[in-house]
Amino acid sequence: MLIKSIFTNSTGILTSRILGFIRDLLTASILGANIYSDIFFVAFKLPNLFRRIFAEGAFTQAFIPAYAKSKHKIRFSSVVFLQLFGFLIILSLLVSMFSHLVAKAIAVGFDQETIDLAAPLFAINFYYLPMIFVVTFMSALLQYKNHFATTAYSTALLNLTMIGGLLIAQDMEKYEITFYLSYGVLAGGVLQILVHLYAIKRLNLLKIFHFKKHAKKEENKFYKNFMSATVGSSTTHISAFLDTWLASFLMSGSISYLYYGNRVFQLPLALFAIATSIALFPMIARSIKNKDENKALNLMRKSSLILFGLLSIATLIGIVFDEFIISLLFERGAFTAQDTANTALILTMYLIGLIPFGVAKIFSLWLYAKEQQFLAAKISMKSLAWNIVFSLALIEPYGAAGLAFASTLSGFILFYLTIKEFGFRKFKELLIK
Repeated sequence: MLIKSIFTNSTGILTSRILGFIRDLLTASILGANIYSDIFFVAFKLPNLFRRIFAEGAFTQAFIPAYAKSKHKIRFSSVVFLQLFGFLIILSLLVSMFSHLVAKAIAVGFDQETIDLAAPLFAINFYYLPMIFVVTFMSALLQYKNHFATTAYSTALLNLTMIGGLLIAQDMEKYEITFYLSYGVLAGGVLQILVHLYAIKRLNLLKIFHFKKHAKKEENKFYKNFMSATVGSSTTHISAFLDTWLASFLMSGSISYLYYGNRVFQLPLALFAIATSIALFPMIARSIKNKDENKALNLMRKSSLILFGLLSIATLIGIVFDEFIISLLFERGAFTAQDTANTALILTMYLIGLIPFGVAKIFSLWLYAKEQQFLAAKISMKSLAWNIVFSLALIEPYGAAGLAFASTLSGFILFYLTIKEFGFRKFKELLIK
């Protein structure tokens, strides 16, 4: 069951990444790199950032353990859905009403004419957030029932609808293309909702949408854990923002080298670590809820050994063939052989931390399943603090490569602190069992 679930998530992620790469190639070819591509990417970045921090990781980490322990699952899930969906709809309406102010606040460097162009796109794209929350809510329920295929493969639908929007609008004016892309985003959200509704209906889970009064004790605990999980999930994005900001003080191209190197690094992390954690988390949460910690520990041991092997192979291949990989993916047009060499060095610096980042993700699930989201958030914040210290220490002598290695060192700190809270003795027993 575990290996099958990991494989399902991995293939779904890989399918989505391939389609995403095709989407990026088409966007570059049809829309180009200009003010119109800039305003679309900025408009889409805001709901996408909220999705990554708020809707996906943080919600699932807080919801599944609370749902597993709830004595009134239908009432609990119904009221959480209604409250958060209502909040996001109101937020989307406010963004739509004040889209010029939002655009001005997010895109500080844009002049007034560009703000006027961007504002309608902000209004359209932000409605993707409540849609993806509905998808995330239903996918959490499906994960609890050990059904992963729908969510794993539905992520490709967004890329398909955006590709469709590009192909339909390819001969139109550039600004008009951005609207087709934006409506493609919303179409992807609708399709994701529909396929999840079908899966929910097949598993007889539609009754979760019966909105009834609910005792606030479970709800309040969920929101407390949800806020902590949101803080913990945001540290990765804060770290990426700080790296970009610091790299802006370095030689031209440093930001791009970090971006491309991190994109390649994220692929094995997503294919193996994230896919494994998605499959493993509901199983651990259910075992802990049933007071069967031995089963949970056996699942963690099995998955961490599998993950360690996969990440070790990925690390070795990535470091040995770093220049070949970067050259194959990016070395064309204005991207020179020197750019390949610089990006390959950064990829190697990132890959040294692939194993600690990946394995730490598995053992952090223990904290989330025990509803210790605040403790997990503290660990993430400490790791972020050390990342800042390492970045400031390494940026001057080593440049962008130093920033990448600072991220890797913070990954080892994250691993150490996570295992410390999990228990060194318990971790040792898992290794020699």
